[in-house]
Amino acid sequence: MPPLTDDRSAKLPFVVLVLAAGIFLMGTTEFVIAGLLPEISDDLGVSVSHAGLLITAFAAGMIVGAPAMAIATLRLPRRSTLVLALTVFALGHVVAALSPSFAVVLAARVVTALATGTFWCVAAVVATTAAGPAMTSRALGMLLGGMTVANIAGVPLGSWLGQVSNWRGPFWVLAALSAAAAAVIGRYIPDEEQREARSVRAEFAALRQGRVWLALSAIALLMGGVLATYTYISPLLTERAQIPAAAVPLVLTGYGAGALLGTTVGGRLGDRRPLATLITAAAASSLILLLLVFFSTSPVATVVLVTVMGVTAFAASPGLGALVRRFAGSAPTLASALASSSSNVGVAVGSWAAGIALASPLRQAGPPLVGTVTAALTLVPLTALALMRATRSDDHAAAGDPSPRGRARVG
Repeated sequence: MPPLTDDRSAKLPFVVLVLAAGIFLMGTTEFVIAGLLPEISDDLGVSVSHAGLLITAFAAGMIVGAPAMAIATLRLPRRSTLVLALTVFALGHVVAALSPSFAVVLAARVVTALATGTFWCVAAVVATTAAGPAMTSRALGMLLGGMTVANIAGVPLGSWLGQVSNWRGPFWVLAALSAAAAAVIGRYIPDEEQREARSVRAEFAALRQGRVWLALSAIALLMGGVLATYTYISPLLTERAQIPAAAVPLVLTGYGAGALLGTTVGGRLGDRRPLATLITAAAASSLILLLLVFFSTSPVATVVLVTVMGVTAFAASPGLGALVRRFAGSAPTLASALASSSSNVGVAVGSWAAGIALASPLRQAGPPLVGTVTAALTLVPLTALALMRATRSDDHAAAGDPSPRGRARVG
Protein backbone atom coordinates (compact mmCIF):
# COMPACT_ATOMS: atom_id res chain seq x y z
CA MET A 1 0.00 0.00 0.00
CA PRO A 2 1.39 3.46 -0.84
CA PRO A 3 2.32 5.60 2.13
CA LEU A 4 -0.35 7.85 3.56
CA THR A 5 1.51 10.99 2.58
CA ASP A 6 1.03 10.14 -1.09
CA ASP A 7 -2.73 10.59 -0.82
CA ARG A 8 -2.32 13.83 1.06
CA SER A 9 0.02 15.36 -1.52
CA ALA A 10 -1.75 14.04 -4.63
CA LYS A 11 -3.37 16.64 -6.87
CA LEU A 12 -7.01 16.54 -7.78
CA PRO A 13 -7.85 16.10 -11.48
CA PHE A 14 -8.43 19.29 -13.49
CA VAL A 15 -12.02 18.27 -14.17
CA VAL A 16 -12.78 18.79 -10.47
CA LEU A 17 -11.66 22.43 -10.75
CA VAL A 18 -13.83 22.96 -13.81
CA LEU A 19 -16.88 21.60 -12.01
CA ALA A 20 -16.09 23.72 -8.94
CA ALA A 21 -16.33 26.79 -11.19
CA GLY A 22 -19.87 25.76 -12.12
CA ILE A 23 -20.73 25.27 -8.45
CA PHE A 24 -19.45 28.80 -7.85
CA LEU A 25 -22.27 30.16 -10.01
CA MET A 26 -24.82 27.93 -8.30
CA GLY A 27 -23.69 29.06 -4.86
CA THR A 28 -23.77 32.71 -5.87
CA THR A 29 -27.34 32.57 -7.12
CA GLU A 30 -28.58 30.62 -4.10
CA PHE A 31 -27.16 32.96 -1.48
CA VAL A 32 -26.93 36.39 -3.13
CA ILE A 33 -30.61 36.91 -2.31
CA ALA A 34 -29.71 37.11 1.39
CA GLY A 35 -27.84 40.36 0.75
CA LEU A 36 -30.55 41.83 -1.50
CA LEU A 37 -33.73 41.21 0.49
CA PRO A 38 -34.37 44.89 1.31
CA GLU A 39 -33.91 45.94 -2.34
CA ILE A 40 -36.13 43.13 -3.66
CA SER A 41 -38.73 43.87 -0.99
CA ASP A 42 -38.94 47.54 -1.99
CA ASP A 43 -38.97 46.91 -5.75
CA LEU A 44 -41.55 44.11 -5.80
CA GLY A 45 -43.78 45.54 -3.06
CA VAL A 46 -43.51 42.71 -0.52
CA SER A 47 -42.23 42.49 3.06
CA VAL A 48 -38.67 41.41 3.82
CA SER A 49 -39.89 38.17 5.40
CA HIS A 50 -42.05 37.53 2.30
CA ALA A 51 -39.08 38.22 0.02
CA GLY A 52 -37.22 35.57 2.02
CA LEU A 53 -39.50 33.04 0.33
CA LEU A 54 -37.21 33.38 -2.71
CA ILE A 55 -34.62 31.49 -0.67
CA THR A 56 -37.17 29.01 0.64
CA ALA A 57 -38.51 28.40 -2.89
CA PHE A 58 -35.03 27.78 -4.24
CA ALA A 59 -34.43 25.26 -1.47
CA ALA A 60 -37.78 23.59 -2.21
CA GLY A 61 -36.86 23.31 -5.89
CA MET A 62 -33.58 21.68 -4.92
CA ILE A 63 -35.36 19.25 -2.61
CA VAL A 64 -37.59 17.94 -5.37
CA GLY A 65 -35.36 18.63 -8.34
CA ALA A 66 -32.13 16.97 -7.29
CA PRO A 67 -33.44 13.39 -6.85
CA ALA A 68 -36.08 13.70 -9.58
CA MET A 69 -33.63 15.00 -12.16
CA ALA A 70 -30.97 12.51 -11.03
CA ILE A 71 -33.32 9.68 -11.99
CA ALA A 72 -34.65 11.42 -15.12
CA THR A 73 -31.14 11.99 -16.49
CA LEU A 74 -29.57 8.79 -15.18
CA ARG A 75 -29.11 7.24 -18.63
CA LEU A 76 -28.04 10.48 -20.34
CA PRO A 77 -24.34 11.27 -20.90
CA ARG A 78 -23.16 13.20 -17.88
CA ARG A 79 -21.48 15.92 -19.94
CA SER A 80 -24.74 16.63 -21.81
CA THR A 81 -26.64 16.74 -18.53
CA LEU A 82 -24.23 19.29 -17.06
CA VAL A 83 -24.42 21.55 -20.12
CA LEU A 84 -28.22 21.34 -20.24
CA ALA A 85 -28.47 22.20 -16.54
CA LEU A 86 -26.33 25.32 -16.99
CA THR A 87 -28.38 26.41 -20.01
CA VAL A 88 -31.67 26.15 -18.10
CA PHE A 89 -30.01 27.91 -15.17
CA ALA A 90 -29.08 30.86 -17.43
CA LEU A 91 -32.58 31.11 -18.91
CA GLY A 92 -34.15 31.13 -15.46
CA HIS A 93 -32.07 34.15 -14.52
CA VAL A 94 -33.09 35.99 -17.68
CA VAL A 95 -36.77 35.46 -16.86
CA ALA A 96 -36.28 36.67 -13.27
CA ALA A 97 -34.37 39.76 -14.41
CA LEU A 98 -37.11 40.75 -16.85
CA SER A 99 -40.16 40.23 -14.63
CA PRO A 100 -41.84 42.86 -12.42
CA SER A 101 -43.92 40.16 -10.70
CA PHE A 102 -42.87 38.54 -7.44
CA ALA A 103 -44.76 35.36 -8.42
CA VAL A 104 -42.83 35.05 -11.69
CA VAL A 105 -39.51 35.68 -9.97
CA LEU A 106 -40.45 33.03 -7.42
CA ALA A 107 -41.24 30.53 -10.21
CA ALA A 108 -37.97 31.36 -11.97
CA ARG A 109 -36.12 30.63 -8.74
CA VAL A 110 -37.72 27.18 -8.62
CA VAL A 111 -36.64 26.48 -12.22
CA THR A 112 -33.06 27.54 -11.53
CA ALA A 113 -33.13 25.36 -8.42
CA LEU A 114 -34.10 22.34 -10.53
CA ALA A 115 -31.11 23.04 -12.79
CA THR A 116 -28.85 23.51 -9.78
CA GLY A 117 -29.92 20.20 -8.24
CA THR A 118 -29.26 18.41 -11.52
CA PHE A 119 -25.83 19.98 -11.93
CA TRP A 120 -24.78 19.34 -8.35
CA CYS A 121 -25.64 15.62 -8.18
CA VAL A 122 -24.00 14.84 -11.54
CA ALA A 123 -20.96 17.01 -10.77
CA ALA A 124 -20.46 15.22 -7.44
CA VAL A 125 -20.41 11.83 -9.15
CA VAL A 126 -18.09 12.97 -11.97
CA ALA A 127 -15.68 14.69 -9.56
CA THR A 128 -15.43 11.88 -7.01
CA THR A 129 -15.12 9.24 -9.73
CA ALA A 130 -12.26 11.17 -11.30
CA ALA A 131 -10.55 11.71 -7.93
CA GLY A 132 -10.85 8.11 -6.73
CA PRO A 133 -11.97 6.66 -3.37
CA ALA A 134 -8.94 7.88 -1.41
CA MET A 135 -9.72 11.52 -2.20
CA THR A 136 -13.53 11.52 -2.14
CA SER A 137 -13.81 14.07 0.68
CA ARG A 138 -11.16 16.27 -0.92
CA ALA A 139 -13.00 16.25 -4.26
CA LEU A 140 -16.28 17.13 -2.57
CA GLY A 141 -14.44 19.74 -0.54
CA MET A 142 -13.21 21.31 -3.79
CA LEU A 143 -16.77 21.43 -5.16
CA LEU A 144 -17.97 22.98 -1.92
CA GLY A 145 -15.00 25.31 -2.21
CA GLY A 146 -16.64 26.65 -5.35
CA MET A 147 -19.70 27.42 -3.25
CA THR A 148 -17.66 29.06 -0.51
CA VAL A 149 -15.71 31.16 -3.00
CA ALA A 150 -19.15 32.26 -4.15
CA ASN A 151 -19.72 33.50 -0.62
CA ILE A 152 -16.35 35.24 -0.59
CA ALA A 153 -16.55 36.85 -4.03
CA GLY A 154 -19.82 36.15 -5.83
CA VAL A 155 -22.30 36.98 -3.06
CA PRO A 156 -20.57 40.18 -1.84
CA LEU A 157 -20.04 41.40 -5.41
CA GLY A 158 -23.64 40.55 -6.25
CA SER A 159 -24.85 42.40 -3.15
CA TRP A 160 -22.71 45.41 -4.05
CA LEU A 161 -23.93 45.40 -7.65
CA GLY A 162 -27.53 45.13 -6.47
CA GLN A 163 -27.07 48.12 -4.18
CA VAL A 164 -25.34 50.42 -6.69
CA SER A 165 -27.64 49.54 -9.60
CA ASN A 166 -30.66 47.40 -8.70
CA TRP A 167 -31.22 43.81 -7.64
CA ARG A 168 -31.72 42.69 -11.26
CA GLY A 169 -28.13 43.46 -12.22
CA PRO A 170 -26.64 40.37 -10.53
CA PHE A 171 -29.23 38.20 -12.31
CA TRP A 172 -28.08 39.42 -15.72
CA VAL A 173 -24.45 38.81 -14.83
CA LEU A 174 -25.21 35.29 -13.59
CA ALA A 175 -27.13 34.51 -16.79
CA ALA A 176 -24.17 35.56 -18.94
CA LEU A 177 -21.60 33.68 -16.84
CA SER A 178 -23.75 30.54 -16.82
CA ALA A 179 -23.95 30.53 -20.61
CA ALA A 180 -20.16 30.87 -20.78
CA ALA A 181 -19.74 28.11 -18.20
CA ALA A 182 -21.89 25.77 -20.30
CA ALA A 183 -19.45 26.21 -23.18
CA VAL A 184 -16.42 25.60 -20.94
CA ILE A 185 -17.97 22.51 -19.31
CA GLY A 186 -18.80 21.14 -22.75
CA ARG A 187 -15.18 21.61 -23.75
CA TYR A 188 -13.39 20.15 -20.73
CA ILE A 189 -15.64 17.36 -19.42
CA PRO A 190 -14.59 14.28 -21.40
CA ASP A 191 -16.96 12.07 -23.32
CA GLU A 192 -18.26 9.24 -21.17
CA GLU A 193 -17.55 5.75 -22.36
CA GLN A 194 -20.43 4.04 -20.61
CA ARG A 195 -19.43 0.41 -20.26
CA GLU A 196 -22.37 -0.47 -18.04
CA ALA A 197 -25.86 1.01 -18.07
CA ARG A 198 -26.71 2.70 -14.79
CA SER A 199 -29.63 1.03 -13.07
CA VAL A 200 -32.52 2.92 -11.47
CA ARG A 201 -33.26 -0.16 -9.35
CA ALA A 202 -29.69 -0.22 -8.03
CA GLU A 203 -29.89 3.46 -7.14
CA PHE A 204 -33.03 2.91 -5.07
CA ALA A 205 -31.63 -0.26 -3.50
CA ALA A 206 -28.70 1.74 -2.11
CA LEU A 207 -31.19 3.72 0.00
CA ARG A 208 -32.16 0.68 2.07
CA GLN A 209 -29.22 1.23 4.41
CA GLY A 210 -30.12 3.05 7.60
CA ARG A 211 -26.68 4.65 7.71
CA VAL A 212 -27.46 6.56 4.52
CA TRP A 213 -30.52 8.14 6.12
CA LEU A 214 -28.67 9.00 9.32
CA ALA A 215 -26.04 10.84 7.29
CA LEU A 216 -28.74 12.58 5.22
CA SER A 217 -30.56 13.73 8.37
CA ALA A 218 -27.30 15.14 9.75
CA ILE A 219 -26.84 17.16 6.56
CA ALA A 220 -30.39 18.54 6.79
CA LEU A 221 -30.06 19.54 10.43
CA LEU A 222 -26.63 21.16 10.29
CA MET A 223 -27.11 23.07 7.06
CA GLY A 224 -30.65 23.99 8.05
CA GLY A 225 -29.47 25.42 11.36
CA VAL A 226 -26.70 27.54 9.90
CA LEU A 227 -28.55 28.71 6.81
CA ALA A 228 -31.70 29.52 8.77
CA THR A 229 -29.53 32.16 10.39
CA TYR A 230 -27.80 33.16 7.15
CA THR A 231 -31.10 33.69 5.31
CA TYR A 232 -31.85 36.71 7.51
CA ILE A 233 -28.27 37.81 8.08
CA SER A 234 -28.86 41.23 6.50
CA PRO A 235 -31.47 42.45 9.05
CA LEU A 236 -29.41 40.88 11.85
CA LEU A 237 -26.37 42.91 10.78
CA THR A 238 -28.07 46.20 10.00
CA GLU A 239 -30.87 46.37 12.56
CA ARG A 240 -29.55 44.43 15.56
CA ALA A 241 -25.77 44.90 15.28
CA GLN A 242 -26.19 48.39 13.75
CA ILE A 243 -23.68 47.67 11.00
CA PRO A 244 -24.07 50.04 7.99
CA ALA A 245 -25.76 48.46 4.97
CA ALA A 246 -22.73 49.32 2.83
CA ALA A 247 -20.59 47.08 5.08
CA VAL A 248 -22.83 44.02 4.74
CA PRO A 249 -20.93 42.68 1.67
CA LEU A 250 -17.68 42.83 3.68
CA VAL A 251 -19.22 40.78 6.49
CA LEU A 252 -20.47 38.26 3.93
CA THR A 253 -16.93 38.08 2.57
CA GLY A 254 -15.72 37.13 6.04
CA TYR A 255 -18.34 34.40 6.24
CA GLY A 256 -17.27 33.12 2.83
CA ALA A 257 -13.60 33.13 3.79
CA GLY A 258 -14.45 31.13 6.90
CA ALA A 259 -16.47 28.68 4.83
CA LEU A 260 -13.58 28.23 2.38
CA LEU A 261 -11.22 27.48 5.26
CA GLY A 262 -13.77 25.07 6.70
CA THR A 263 -14.21 23.09 3.48
CA THR A 264 -10.44 22.92 2.94
CA VAL A 265 -9.67 21.63 6.42
CA GLY A 266 -12.81 19.50 6.63
CA GLY A 267 -12.12 17.90 3.25
CA ARG A 268 -8.70 16.69 4.39
CA LEU A 269 -9.74 15.62 7.88
CA GLY A 270 -12.92 14.01 6.59
CA ASP A 271 -10.98 11.38 4.64
CA ARG A 272 -9.00 10.36 7.74
CA ARG A 273 -11.23 10.85 10.81
CA PRO A 274 -14.76 11.52 9.52
CA LEU A 275 -16.95 11.14 12.59
CA ALA A 276 -14.60 12.97 14.94
CA THR A 277 -14.47 15.84 12.46
CA LEU A 278 -18.24 15.90 12.01
CA ILE A 279 -19.19 15.75 15.69
CA THR A 280 -16.68 18.49 16.55
CA ALA A 281 -17.94 20.73 13.73
CA ALA A 282 -21.61 20.24 14.67
CA ALA A 283 -21.00 20.99 18.35
CA ALA A 284 -18.92 24.07 17.50
CA SER A 285 -21.59 25.35 15.09
CA SER A 286 -24.29 25.04 17.75
CA LEU A 287 -22.16 26.99 20.22
CA ILE A 288 -21.39 29.77 17.73
CA LEU A 289 -25.06 30.18 16.86
CA LEU A 290 -25.98 30.34 20.55
CA LEU A 291 -23.36 33.03 21.13
CA LEU A 292 -24.77 34.94 18.18
CA VAL A 293 -28.18 35.09 19.89
CA PHE A 294 -26.71 36.89 22.89
CA PHE A 295 -23.82 38.90 21.44
CA SER A 296 -25.18 40.06 18.08
CA THR A 297 -25.87 43.54 19.53
CA SER A 298 -22.10 44.10 19.33
CA PRO A 299 -20.84 44.82 15.78
CA VAL A 300 -17.37 43.39 16.44
CA ALA A 301 -18.65 40.22 18.10
CA THR A 302 -21.19 39.72 15.32
CA VAL A 303 -18.60 39.96 12.55
CA VAL A 304 -16.30 37.50 14.34
CA LEU A 305 -19.09 35.02 15.08
CA VAL A 306 -20.47 35.12 11.52
CA THR A 307 -16.98 34.40 10.16
CA VAL A 308 -16.41 31.49 12.56
CA MET A 309 -19.89 30.19 11.76
CA GLY A 310 -18.72 29.71 8.17
CA VAL A 311 -15.68 27.73 9.33
CA THR A 312 -17.47 25.33 11.65
CA ALA A 313 -20.50 24.63 9.45
CA PHE A 314 -18.63 23.99 6.22
CA ALA A 315 -15.93 21.89 7.89
CA ALA A 316 -18.59 19.18 8.16
CA SER A 317 -19.94 19.37 4.62
CA PRO A 318 -17.29 17.36 2.70
CA GLY A 319 -17.26 14.57 5.26
CA LEU A 320 -21.05 14.29 5.35
CA GLY A 321 -21.23 14.08 1.56
CA ALA A 322 -18.46 11.48 1.50
CA LEU A 323 -20.25 9.32 4.08
CA VAL A 324 -23.44 9.33 2.01
CA ARG A 325 -21.55 8.27 -1.12
CA ARG A 326 -19.61 5.61 0.80
CA PHE A 327 -22.73 4.08 2.32
CA ALA A 328 -24.46 4.10 -1.09
CA GLY A 329 -21.71 1.90 -2.55
CA SER A 330 -21.85 1.42 -6.32
CA ALA A 331 -25.06 3.45 -6.84
CA PRO A 332 -24.04 6.98 -5.85
CA THR A 333 -26.05 9.25 -8.16
CA LEU A 334 -29.39 9.25 -6.32
CA ALA A 335 -27.64 9.30 -2.94
CA SER A 336 -25.62 12.36 -4.01
CA ALA A 337 -28.83 14.02 -5.17
CA LEU A 338 -30.51 13.26 -1.85
CA ALA A 339 -27.53 14.75 -0.01
CA SER A 340 -28.18 17.99 -1.87
CA SER A 341 -31.92 17.68 -1.21
CA SER A 342 -31.31 17.05 2.48
CA SER A 343 -29.30 20.23 2.78
CA ASN A 344 -32.12 22.14 1.18
CA VAL A 345 -34.80 20.46 3.31
CA GLY A 346 -32.93 22.00 6.20
CA VAL A 347 -32.70 25.35 4.41
CA ALA A 348 -36.40 25.38 3.48
CA VAL A 349 -37.69 24.39 6.91
CA GLY A 350 -35.07 26.41 8.73
CA SER A 351 -35.62 29.61 6.71
CA TRP A 352 -39.41 29.20 7.09
CA ALA A 353 -39.09 28.83 10.87
CA ALA A 354 -36.54 31.67 10.99
CA GLY A 355 -38.95 33.93 9.10
CA ILE A 356 -41.63 33.23 11.71
CA ALA A 357 -39.12 33.92 14.48
CA LEU A 358 -38.07 37.18 12.79
CA ALA A 359 -41.68 38.39 12.82
CA SER A 360 -42.10 37.36 16.48
CA PRO A 361 -41.13 39.40 19.57
CA LEU A 362 -37.69 37.78 19.29
CA ARG A 363 -37.13 39.85 16.14
CA GLN A 364 -33.57 39.60 14.76
CA ALA A 365 -32.47 37.24 17.56
CA GLY A 366 -35.07 34.71 16.41
CA PRO A 367 -33.27 33.23 13.37
CA PRO A 368 -30.02 32.39 15.21
CA LEU A 369 -32.05 30.86 18.06
CA VAL A 370 -33.84 28.62 15.55
CA GLY A 371 -30.44 27.81 14.06
CA THR A 372 -28.97 26.89 17.45
CA VAL A 373 -31.66 24.33 18.23
CA THR A 374 -31.59 22.82 14.74
CA ALA A 375 -27.79 22.54 14.56
CA ALA A 376 -27.63 20.98 18.03
CA LEU A 377 -29.97 18.21 16.87
CA THR A 378 -27.30 17.21 14.33
CA LEU A 379 -25.48 15.48 17.17
CA VAL A 380 -28.28 12.89 17.42
CA PRO A 381 -27.71 11.11 14.05
CA LEU A 382 -23.94 11.62 14.27
CA THR A 383 -23.84 9.98 17.68
CA ALA A 384 -25.95 7.12 16.31
CA LEU A 385 -23.46 6.64 13.48
CA ALA A 386 -20.59 6.66 15.96
CA LEU A 387 -22.31 4.05 18.12
CA MET A 388 -22.91 1.91 15.04
CA ARG A 389 -19.19 2.23 14.20
CA ALA A 390 -20.33 3.53 10.80
CA THR A 391 -16.84 3.80 9.33
CA ARG A 392 -15.51 0.34 10.14
CA SER A 393 -13.13 -1.63 7.98
CA ASP A 394 -15.77 -2.66 5.41
CA ASP A 395 -16.05 0.94 4.26
CA HIS A 396 -12.30 1.39 4.10
CA ALA A 397 -11.90 -1.80 2.15
CA ALA A 398 -14.25 -0.30 -0.42
CA ALA A 399 -12.10 2.81 -0.40
CA GLY A 400 -8.98 0.81 -1.14
CA ASP A 401 -7.55 0.96 2.38
CA PRO A 402 -8.28 -2.29 4.22
CA SER A 403 -5.22 -2.10 6.40
CA PRO A 404 -5.25 -1.97 10.21
CA ARG A 405 -3.61 1.43 9.97
CA GLY A 406 -6.53 2.66 7.82
CA ARG A 407 -9.01 1.44 10.42
CA ALA A 408 -7.10 3.05 13.24
CA ARG A 409 -7.31 6.55 11.83
CA VAL A 410 -11.09 6.50 11.59
CA GLY A 411 -13.17 8.04 14.31
